[in-house]
Amino acid sequence: MKKQPVEIKDLLAFRYPENLTYSPDGRTLSFTLAQADYEKNQYRRDVWVIQNGNAKQLTSAFSSSIVFWKDDTHLIIRREKDDDYIGTVLYEIDLNGGEAKEWMRVPFAVTGVKKIEDDLYAFAGMIDKDDPDAWKKDQKTRKQEAEEKKKEGSVQVVDEIPYWFNGAGFTNGQRTALFIAETKDKVKLRRITPVLFDLGEMIVHEGIIYYTGNRKDAKMSLFNKVYSYDPKSGKKNVLYKKDDHEIFGLKMINGSLYGFASDMKTYGVNETPDLVRIEDGKLIPVLDPHRQLGSSMVGDTLLGGGKSSALVNDTFFTIATEEDHTAVWKYDSSFEKTVLLDEPGMIAMLDANEEKIAFVKETADSLGEVYEMNHDGTGVKKLTDFNSECLKDKYVALPQRIDYESNGVSLHGWVLLPEDYEKKKNVPAVLDVHGGPRCVYGEVFFHEMQVWVSQGYAVMFTNIPGSDGRDDDFADIRGKYGTVDFDALMAFTDAVLEKYDRIDPKRVCETGGSYGGYMTNWIITHTDRFCCAASQRSISNWVSMSFISDIGPFFGPDQCGAPGLFGDENTRLMWERSPLRYAKNCKTPTLFIHSDEDYRCPLPEGMQMMQALAANGIETRMVIFHGENHELSRGGKPQNRIRRLKEITDWFNKHTEA
Repeated sequence: MKKQPVEIKDLLAFRYPENLTYSPDGRTLSFTLAQADYEKNQYRRDVWVIQNGNAKQLTSAFSSSIVFWKDDTHLIIRREKDDDYIGTVLYEIDLNGGEAKEWMRVPFAVTGVKKIEDDLYAFAGMIDKDDPDAWKKDQKTRKQEAEEKKKEGSVQVVDEIPYWFNGAGFTNGQRTALFIAETKDKVKLRRITPVLFDLGEMIVHEGIIYYTGNRKDAKMSLFNKVYSYDPKSGKKNVLYKKDDHEIFGLKMINGSLYGFASDMKTYGVNETPDLVRIEDGKLIPVLDPHRQLGSSMVGDTLLGGGKSSALVNDTFFTIATEEDHTAVWKYDSSFEKTVLLDEPGMIAMLDANEEKIAFVKETADSLGEVYEMNHDGTGVKKLTDFNSECLKDKYVALPQRIDYESNGVSLHGWVLLPEDYEKKKNVPAVLDVHGGPRCVYGEVFFHEMQVWVSQGYAVMFTNIPGSDGRDDDFADIRGKYGTVDFDALMAFTDAVLEKYDRIDPKRVCETGGSYGGYMTNWIITHTDRFCCAASQRSISNWVSMSFISDIGPFFGPDQCGAPGLFGDENTRLMWERSPLRYAKNCKTPTLFIHSDEDYRCPLPEGMQMMQALAANGIETRMVIFHGENHELSRGGKPQNRIRRLKEITDWFNKHTEA
């Protein structure tokens, strides 16, 4: 019996587990479950818990998300939308029953909370450098000031970089500050960090707060320092004071402070960090993991994410990106590694208690579900079944692996074949290029690819030089954009067409987003072998991108092999790698998809390329999504995600009509 097709609208039925978090005693696993609401054009989130292997829903009255565990039986949660209170309203919910009740009103936007002890908490919260104590004002005054600001008109002042950030809008003047909150009788708040200090992250160990950050003046530093603060004595120490490393992932192991650190000297901003011990003002290298820890896999069926590592009794559990999948590794207190789970698919997030590791896993034919396993990797058990009905009776193409070689490097990719491929002739195809570039494709369910398969396309995708999952040498393509990566994509396309001779080489489409959008722009200006292309959230001009993107000043020159932003030679290197330079060569009908609040690959990047093609008489079309950002395809509003995929699919169909 012929199976049902995967359709664009199916993404409305998908449910997305997020933010796995064990209770302090480890007996309860909490998480948020998100699902699209097409009519309201948003995502609804509810809090769930798993106890004794059984999942149950805790909230339903309002869309909410988990903030932290107050104790073993009480969760602190946040409503997605609250009243007109300027700040953050937090609610407490009891696992033993009852409705969520208000716990605390915090007069600033809360970005993180750590419990120090009962009635004492560390908060990360947003302040404005020009009015850093606004949180002390009463609500009436703050609302009046907000109204006065509206009357001033639509004016935005910027005097620092970055002045905006993808997904956050204009961030000029904003700093993340460290606060201490005493909650025993009446809430008492005090700010610990200076006005211009920007907090990175924080952990709490035995009543002491350890945190990273740096002073941010007119220009943000890529590096940060490490501090400790005793909230009872008020004593602050600088544990690492040099401006020469990016430091993150703080953890206390064997009574010593550790973190991941990179000086970016060998492989630039994408360099794999080492685990270091922070001691006596020095960073002492302890471990080179040879892989990026965390997940670099790309997909379009996960939303909010969660933690990628957990520390239990000096044992460190982490996700690791390994070639074309994500694995779970364990490091003991001597930093000896054990691979616990290593198989095709994606581990998207995890947490651990004294006995178990919980994680969300996705495979080639299943969407994300919550699993649990023992600390030694045995006893893997699936705990939820939210999405099996979504794919029931659907035709889901399984990846067919293809090995090939490019410039002496062994590579591989995959092809998804339409149902009854062997009975078809002149099959159209899509080459899909991932973003990053330091990301990876793998054997996971990819909604947009399965939609195209169901419409009769073969879909091909691969990990080329520049991708993650191998060592830094493989991932390092600084100054080589459009060379070794382009060669690999062409070699892969050749290998697919040679093996699958029912694919019509005259009806092969191409698409990609972010770095994949850059490669789309490069491809259409360096070959006309594709019948059409769809360039998404792309870069067309490294010179302009470097001066307008939220990451541009450091990412653009770095990736182009330029020592800096200024000077004729630096400009030459960036322009040489810019697809816009070669736009006159383009003959390929190209659709451009962009969002007007994409500050990672800003809108003018797509507009420049589209206008160049139009001026040269090449068929083109641009679709701009208002109010969306760089995450449109993965976390954009439901109606816009559907429109985006329909635009691309219609473009492909138009240019592959027999």
